[in-house]
Amino acid sequence: MLEGLMIGLTTALSIQNLLMVVGGCLIGTFIGMLPGLGPMSIIAIMIPIAVTIGDASAALILLAGVYYGAVFGGSTSSILINAPGVASTVATSFDGYPLTRQGKAGKALTVAAISSFAGGTVGAILLLLFAPMLASVALLFHSSEYFALMVVGLSAIAAFAGTGQVFKALLMTFLGLALGTVGEGVLFNLPRFTGGILDLQSGFGFITLAMAMFALPEAIYLVLDPNRSKQASGNSEIKELRITKDEAKSIAPVIGRQSIQGFLIGVLPGAGATIASFLGYAVERNLATKEEQKQFGKGSVKGLAAPESANNAACTGSFVPLLTLGIPGSGTTAILLGALIALNVAPGPRLMVDNPQIFWAVIISMYLGNLVLLILNLPLIPYIAKVLAVPRNYLIPFILFFTLMGAYIGQNNATELLILVGFGIIASAFRFADYPLAPLLIGFILGPLLENNFARSMQLYDGINFIWERPMTLVLLLLSATLILLPTYRTHRTAL
Repeated sequence: MLEGLMIGLTTALSIQNLLMVVGGCLIGTFIGMLPGLGPMSIIAIMIPIAVTIGDASAALILLAGVYYGAVFGGSTSSILINAPGVASTVATSFDGYPLTRQGKAGKALTVAAISSFAGGTVGAILLLLFAPMLASVALLFHSSEYFALMVVGLSAIAAFAGTGQVFKALLMTFLGLALGTVGEGVLFNLPRFTGGILDLQSGFGFITLAMAMFALPEAIYLVLDPNRSKQASGNSEIKELRITKDEAKSIAPVIGRQSIQGFLIGVLPGAGATIASFLGYAVERNLATKEEQKQFGKGSVKGLAAPESANNAACTGSFVPLLTLGIPGSGTTAILLGALIALNVAPGPRLMVDNPQIFWAVIISMYLGNLVLLILNLPLIPYIAKVLAVPRNYLIPFILFFTLMGAYIGQNNATELLILVGFGIIASAFRFADYPLAPLLIGFILGPLLENNFARSMQLYDGINFIWERPMTLVLLLLSATLILLPTYRTHRTAL
């Protein structure tokens, strides 16, 4: 391991690879700030460029920098204009945007930058120390465990429901699950609930739905409510960037917990940074005191730090199955796997032995990349936040333009624009009726994964016997039951 580390340090600290780290982070941050684009599209475009570099280490360092740079920068649009830059930063908008409306955009961006840096750094250290061991743990997870993990994710809906909103949250979750069934299933290649529309055979796009749930209703709100628009304009001055000592003490344990939890979720193939961010938010809300819980969704620094730490740590964790097993942990790492194959590098257990300079250099570059991202982003926060000084009559078309562009680029067809507008109007009506929108997205994300893994488990074990035949599955299901019952118990205890 020490020999591999020295080889990795020598490779990562070369002038060419340092430039690749900086270049990848810059490109990723910029792409992440633009709603709807995300790292998958830009990495796919950059694969031919990476191949022409010739050096596999430099090429992978560049693409990895784009990946975690996009997740790092994706929080910016979530915080400033309530338009998530990438799917994994949807949870960031829950408390990031309320902080912006309170005139604390600078503080929100600072908390996001520090949390992202800490999550990515902890993830890089854990990857460095435990990658081979964690790869063997990931292999222990079968379809039944993934089904139980999705149930745990769905049980987190209590974290997104305010006082007296549990029924509304459940209703929105079931609506999200229903939307997730549209399109072809994995087990049966037959279109479902598409109404004969060919563009719906692959289902609704997540970016389209996320934009419709958050960005479009916000633009409609600004148009319909002049007082809200004036309030937002009045808060455009950047009054504070630093976090207080008390705030630092409150978010430190949150960052520590969610960096580790997010990394472990990222290690599991198919889980990904989006699920890690939602679970991180849910766990921290359940752990918070009653007074702190009231602040979640209204501008809690804990609610902002949790998903930002978790999603960046999960991005790093997703490299464990990619590099050690050759299994992509997410859609983005699947594209990175294709890049590795195009560079004539075979990921898997032999990578550390046959190409140690690639394996260790990529890991070390992740730490360097997170340092570069922090150095790049912190000084720019006052300038990035100046977007709030743009008059509302200009900012609303700006939000609409990037919302429509992000939806169109995501699926590359005009039908997405119609879907976006339709769901945007429906989401606005739900917001007027005080329905939480986050549970709908959770149901939409986890629904297909839940269905597919449950069906496979039923086939393998000839029924639901897998629940008690696999102890890990039973433990995860008991954990989900705890997440559901704990808030109810707390409420009942408080009432007494």
